Amino acid sequence: MAHIFAIANQKGGVGKTTTSVNLAAALGQLGQRTLLVDLDPQGNATMGSGIDKRAIERSVYHVLVGLAGIPETRLRLDAAGYDMLPANRDLAGAEVELVNLDQREVRLKQALAAYTHDYDLILIDCPPSLSLLTLNGLCAAQGVIIPMQCEYYALEGLSDLVNTIRKVHANFNRDLKIIGLLRVMFDTRNVLGQQVSLQLEEHFGEKVFKTVVPRNVRLAEAPSHGLPGVLFDPTAKGPQAYLAFARELATRVSLIKTAEAPP
Repeated sequence: MAHIFAIANQKGGVGKTTTSVNLAAALGQLGQRTLLVDLDPQGNATMGSGIDKRAIERSVYHVLVGLAGIPETRLRLDAAGYDMLPANRDLAGAEVELVNLDQREVRLKQALAAYTHDYDLILIDCPPSLSLLTLNGLCAAQGVIIPMQCEYYALEGLSDLVNTIRKVHANFNRDLKIIGLLRVMFDTRNVLGQQVSLQLEEHFGEKVFKTVVPRNVRLAEAPSHGLPGVLFDPTAKGPQAYLAFARELATRVSLIKTAEAPP
Protein backbone atom coordinates (compact mmCIF):
# COMPACT_ATOMS: atom_id res chain seq x y z
CA MET A 1 0.00 0.00 0.00
CA ALA A 2 1.26 3.45 -0.92
CA HIS A 3 2.52 6.00 1.53
CA ILE A 4 0.93 9.34 0.67
CA PHE A 5 2.94 12.50 1.24
CA ALA A 6 1.79 16.08 0.76
CA ILE A 7 4.51 18.47 -0.34
CA ALA A 8 3.40 21.71 1.25
CA ASN A 9 4.43 25.15 2.35
CA GLN A 10 2.12 28.13 2.71
CA LYS A 11 4.91 30.40 1.45
CA GLY A 12 5.15 30.66 -2.32
CA GLY A 13 8.32 30.31 -4.37
CA VAL A 14 10.04 27.83 -2.05
CA GLY A 15 10.47 24.99 -4.52
CA LYS A 16 7.40 22.85 -3.82
CA THR A 17 6.72 22.05 -7.46
CA THR A 18 10.40 21.60 -8.32
CA THR A 19 10.64 19.19 -5.40
CA SER A 20 7.44 17.34 -6.36
CA VAL A 21 8.42 16.79 -9.99
CA ASN A 22 12.05 15.91 -9.40
CA LEU A 23 11.30 13.67 -6.44
CA ALA A 24 8.68 11.76 -8.47
CA ALA A 25 11.14 11.27 -11.34
CA ALA A 26 13.98 10.29 -9.01
CA LEU A 27 11.77 7.75 -7.21
CA GLY A 28 10.79 6.36 -10.61
CA GLN A 29 14.46 5.84 -11.41
CA LEU A 30 14.80 3.91 -8.14
CA GLY A 31 12.02 1.58 -9.24
CA GLN A 32 9.39 3.05 -6.91
CA ARG A 33 5.86 3.02 -8.35
CA THR A 34 4.94 6.67 -7.97
CA LEU A 35 1.86 8.83 -8.58
CA LEU A 36 2.19 12.62 -8.61
CA VAL A 37 -0.99 14.59 -7.91
CA ASP A 38 -0.96 18.21 -9.08
CA LEU A 39 -3.31 20.02 -6.69
CA ASP A 40 -2.33 23.55 -7.76
CA PRO A 41 -4.60 25.39 -10.26
CA GLN A 42 -1.48 26.88 -11.84
CA GLY A 43 -0.67 23.39 -13.13
CA ASN A 44 3.09 23.92 -12.92
CA ALA A 45 3.82 20.32 -11.92
CA THR A 46 1.75 19.22 -14.92
CA MET A 47 3.69 21.45 -17.31
CA GLY A 48 7.00 20.55 -15.66
CA SER A 49 6.20 16.89 -16.33
CA GLY A 50 5.85 17.58 -20.06
CA ILE A 51 2.03 17.68 -20.21
CA ASP A 52 0.20 20.50 -22.02
CA LYS A 53 -2.32 21.51 -19.36
CA ARG A 54 -4.48 23.23 -21.98
CA ALA A 55 -4.93 20.02 -23.94
CA ILE A 56 -5.93 17.57 -21.20
CA GLU A 57 -9.55 16.37 -21.26
CA ARG A 58 -9.75 15.43 -17.59
CA SER A 59 -7.89 16.70 -14.56
CA VAL A 60 -7.85 16.36 -10.81
CA TYR A 61 -10.73 18.86 -10.83
CA HIS A 62 -12.99 16.21 -12.39
CA VAL A 63 -11.87 13.72 -9.74
CA LEU A 64 -12.61 16.08 -6.84
CA VAL A 65 -16.13 17.01 -7.98
CA GLY A 66 -17.01 13.44 -8.94
CA LEU A 67 -17.07 13.79 -12.72
CA ALA A 68 -14.30 11.25 -13.31
CA GLY A 69 -12.28 8.60 -11.50
CA ILE A 70 -8.56 7.96 -11.11
CA PRO A 71 -8.21 5.36 -13.93
CA GLU A 72 -9.52 7.62 -16.71
CA THR A 73 -7.72 10.72 -15.39
CA ARG A 74 -4.19 9.58 -14.55
CA LEU A 75 -1.55 9.75 -17.24
CA ARG A 76 1.42 7.41 -17.55
CA LEU A 77 4.68 9.26 -18.19
CA ASP A 78 7.00 6.52 -19.39
CA ALA A 79 9.96 8.84 -19.99
CA ALA A 80 9.66 10.40 -16.54
CA GLY A 81 8.90 7.10 -14.81
CA TYR A 82 5.77 8.05 -12.87
CA ASP A 83 2.01 8.50 -13.20
CA MET A 84 0.35 11.89 -13.03
CA LEU A 85 -3.00 13.33 -12.01
CA PRO A 86 -2.76 16.60 -13.96
CA ALA A 87 -4.22 20.01 -13.16
CA ASN A 88 -5.17 23.17 -15.00
CA ARG A 89 -7.17 26.35 -14.41
CA ASP A 90 -10.39 24.30 -14.04
CA LEU A 91 -9.14 23.41 -10.59
CA ALA A 92 -9.67 26.99 -9.40
CA GLY A 93 -13.40 26.40 -9.83
CA ALA A 94 -13.25 23.42 -7.51
CA GLU A 95 -12.71 25.79 -4.58
CA VAL A 96 -16.22 27.16 -5.06
CA GLU A 97 -17.89 23.86 -5.96
CA LEU A 98 -16.38 21.90 -3.08
CA VAL A 99 -18.00 24.20 -0.54
CA ASN A 100 -21.42 22.73 -1.32
CA LEU A 101 -20.34 19.08 -1.53
CA ASP A 102 -20.57 16.48 1.22
CA GLN A 103 -17.29 15.56 2.94
CA ARG A 104 -15.54 18.28 0.98
CA GLU A 105 -12.30 17.95 2.97
CA VAL A 106 -11.75 14.28 2.08
CA ARG A 107 -12.76 14.11 -1.58
CA LEU A 108 -9.19 13.42 -2.72
CA LYS A 109 -8.64 10.84 0.02
CA GLN A 110 -11.78 8.98 -1.01
CA ALA A 111 -10.80 9.05 -4.69
CA LEU A 112 -7.30 7.68 -4.01
CA ALA A 113 -8.38 5.01 -1.51
CA ALA A 114 -9.07 2.26 -4.07
CA TYR A 115 -5.75 2.77 -5.88
CA THR A 116 -3.18 2.92 -3.10
CA HIS A 117 -2.12 -0.66 -3.88
CA ASP A 118 -1.08 0.47 -7.38
CA TYR A 119 1.77 2.55 -5.97
CA ASP A 120 4.60 2.62 -3.48
CA LEU A 121 4.41 6.39 -3.05
CA ILE A 122 1.82 9.06 -3.85
CA LEU A 123 3.05 12.68 -3.82
CA ILE A 124 0.64 15.61 -3.66
CA ASP A 125 1.88 19.00 -4.85
CA CYS A 126 -0.19 21.46 -2.77
CA PRO A 127 -0.89 25.10 -3.66
CA PRO A 128 0.86 27.86 -1.63
CA SER A 129 -2.18 28.75 0.48
CA LEU A 130 -4.42 27.22 3.09
CA SER A 131 -7.46 26.46 0.95
CA LEU A 132 -9.89 23.59 0.47
CA LEU A 133 -7.46 22.18 -2.08
CA THR A 134 -4.58 22.20 0.39
CA LEU A 135 -6.88 20.79 3.06
CA ASN A 136 -7.80 17.94 0.71
CA GLY A 137 -4.12 17.24 0.21
CA LEU A 138 -3.39 17.22 3.94
CA CYS A 139 -6.42 15.06 4.70
CA ALA A 140 -5.37 12.51 2.07
CA ALA A 141 -1.76 12.31 3.28
CA GLN A 142 -0.07 10.39 6.06
CA GLY A 143 2.82 12.81 6.15
CA VAL A 144 4.03 16.22 5.02
CA ILE A 145 7.33 17.01 3.33
CA ILE A 146 8.18 20.69 3.76
CA PRO A 147 10.59 22.24 1.24
CA MET A 148 11.98 25.51 2.52
CA GLN A 149 14.68 28.06 1.90
CA CYS A 150 17.04 28.87 4.72
CA GLU A 151 16.06 32.51 5.21
CA TYR A 152 14.37 34.55 7.93
CA TYR A 153 10.93 34.86 6.32
CA ALA A 154 10.88 31.13 5.66
CA LEU A 155 11.17 30.51 9.40
CA GLU A 156 8.15 32.74 10.01
CA GLY A 157 6.14 30.82 7.40
CA LEU A 158 7.26 27.49 8.85
CA SER A 159 5.73 28.35 12.22
CA ASP A 160 2.37 29.01 10.54
CA LEU A 161 2.57 25.78 8.56
CA VAL A 162 3.36 23.68 11.63
CA ASN A 163 0.33 25.17 13.39
CA THR A 164 -1.84 24.37 10.36
CA ILE A 165 -0.62 20.76 10.32
CA ARG A 166 -1.44 20.46 14.04
CA LYS A 167 -4.97 21.75 13.45
CA VAL A 168 -5.55 19.36 10.54
CA HIS A 169 -4.19 16.51 12.66
CA ALA A 170 -6.53 17.40 15.52
CA ASN A 171 -9.67 17.97 13.48
CA PHE A 172 -9.49 15.97 10.25
CA ASN A 173 -6.59 13.52 9.94
CA ARG A 174 -5.12 11.81 12.99
CA ASP A 175 -2.53 10.04 10.80
CA LEU A 176 -0.94 13.28 9.59
CA LYS A 177 2.59 14.08 10.74
CA ILE A 178 5.62 15.94 9.51
CA ILE A 179 7.90 13.53 7.66
CA GLY A 180 10.71 16.01 7.26
CA LEU A 181 12.02 19.40 6.20
CA LEU A 182 14.01 19.66 2.98
CA ARG A 183 16.42 22.55 2.59
CA VAL A 184 16.25 23.80 -1.00
CA MET A 185 17.85 26.56 -3.11
CA PHE A 186 20.70 26.50 -0.61
CA ASP A 187 23.67 28.80 -1.13
CA THR A 188 26.69 27.76 0.93
CA ARG A 189 28.15 31.28 0.57
CA ASN A 190 25.20 32.80 2.44
CA VAL A 191 26.04 33.16 6.14
CA LEU A 192 22.39 33.72 7.11
CA GLY A 193 21.42 30.56 5.22
CA GLN A 194 23.96 28.55 7.18
CA GLN A 195 22.68 30.00 10.46
CA VAL A 196 19.05 29.20 9.63
CA SER A 197 20.06 25.68 8.55
CA LEU A 198 21.70 25.11 11.95
CA GLN A 199 18.62 26.47 13.73
CA LEU A 200 16.43 24.00 11.85
CA GLU A 201 18.69 21.09 12.81
CA GLU A 202 18.73 22.18 16.47
CA HIS A 203 14.96 22.61 16.68
CA PHE A 204 13.68 19.77 14.49
CA GLY A 205 16.53 17.27 14.84
CA GLU A 206 16.02 14.13 12.75
CA LYS A 207 13.00 15.71 11.05
CA VAL A 208 15.46 17.67 8.89
CA PHE A 209 16.52 15.63 5.88
CA LYS A 210 20.27 15.25 5.55
CA THR A 211 20.07 16.01 1.83
CA VAL A 212 20.45 19.69 0.93
CA VAL A 213 19.40 20.88 -2.54
CA PRO A 214 21.66 23.67 -3.82
CA ARG A 215 20.52 26.62 -5.90
CA ASN A 216 20.99 25.35 -9.45
CA VAL A 217 20.28 26.89 -12.84
CA ARG A 218 19.67 23.52 -14.52
CA LEU A 219 16.73 22.86 -12.23
CA ALA A 220 15.30 26.25 -13.21
CA GLU A 221 15.78 25.55 -16.93
CA ALA A 222 14.24 22.08 -16.95
CA PRO A 223 10.51 23.05 -16.89
CA SER A 224 10.87 25.03 -20.13
CA HIS A 225 11.90 21.75 -21.76
CA GLY A 226 8.99 19.83 -20.23
CA LEU A 227 11.30 17.59 -18.23
CA PRO A 228 12.16 17.07 -14.56
CA GLY A 229 15.67 18.28 -13.83
CA VAL A 230 16.82 14.74 -12.99
CA LEU A 231 16.14 13.82 -16.63
CA PHE A 232 17.09 17.13 -18.25
CA ASP A 233 20.61 17.13 -16.81
CA PRO A 234 21.18 14.24 -14.38
CA THR A 235 24.82 15.22 -13.87
CA ALA A 236 24.11 18.71 -12.49
CA LYS A 237 24.35 19.34 -8.75
CA GLY A 238 20.63 20.10 -8.28
CA PRO A 239 19.34 16.93 -9.96
CA GLN A 240 22.01 14.88 -8.17
CA ALA A 241 20.73 16.26 -4.86
CA TYR A 242 17.16 15.21 -5.70
CA LEU A 243 18.36 11.71 -6.56
CA ALA A 244 20.08 11.59 -3.16
CA PHE A 245 16.89 12.89 -1.53
CA ALA A 246 14.82 10.16 -3.21
CA ARG A 247 17.17 7.54 -1.79
CA GLU A 248 16.99 9.11 1.67
CA LEU A 249 13.18 9.28 1.54
CA ALA A 250 12.92 5.67 0.32
CA THR A 251 15.04 4.59 3.28
CA ARG A 252 12.87 6.59 5.67
CA VAL A 253 9.71 5.06 4.20
CA SER A 254 11.11 1.54 4.62
CA LEU A 255 11.77 2.32 8.30
CA ILE A 256 8.20 3.60 8.68
CA LYS A 257 6.85 0.41 7.10
CA THR A 258 8.96 -1.71 9.45
CA ALA A 259 7.66 0.23 12.45
CA GLU A 260 4.06 -0.15 11.26
CA ALA A 261 4.34 -3.88 10.58
CA PRO A 262 2.51 -6.13 13.06
CA PRO A 263 4.78 -8.06 15.46
